Amino acid sequence: MIRSGQSVFSRKLNGGAKKILIKIPSEAKYIKKVSAEILNSLSPYKVDEDGLFAIRLCVEEAVRNAIVHGNRSDRKLPVRIDYSISNDNITIEIEDKGSGFDHKLLRDPTEGDNILRNSGRGVYLIKKLMDSVEFNEAGNKIKMIKRFK
Repeated sequence: MIRSGQSVFSRKLNGGAKKILIKIPSEAKYIKKVSAEILNSLSPYKVDEDGLFAIRLCVEEAVRNAIVHGNRSDRKLPVRIDYSISNDNITIEIEDKGSGFDHKLLRDPTEGDNILRNSGRGVYLIKKLMDSVEFNEAGNKIKMIKRFK
């Protein structure tokens, strides 16, 4: 369980799934704690190693983006992580308090000079590893779904 500077809440959804809410301050030290909390919640489910790796990487990338790019590392601004697990998938939503961005304007990191850039691969990897990825209109919230094999 995450401690110090965070909140964790849960509630039952239709069909028996639980929705968990985690709120953290915009501090990098919470990134791995959030992914560990989510992966720990998956232990009763049959998620293979590739699925666990994808979920961990995508959660850590999305939380890092929310902290660094969304909230500009302002510790007073929270990052909200909601997730729910059913028998065949996990849905994860991560939201920051920033003004957002237009994900359609992101450069493809596999093309041209973008290959040499030191950053800009997080959203690309999330889209490749998750089964479904959506952004809200403001661009400050990502919804990711990973189906279990």
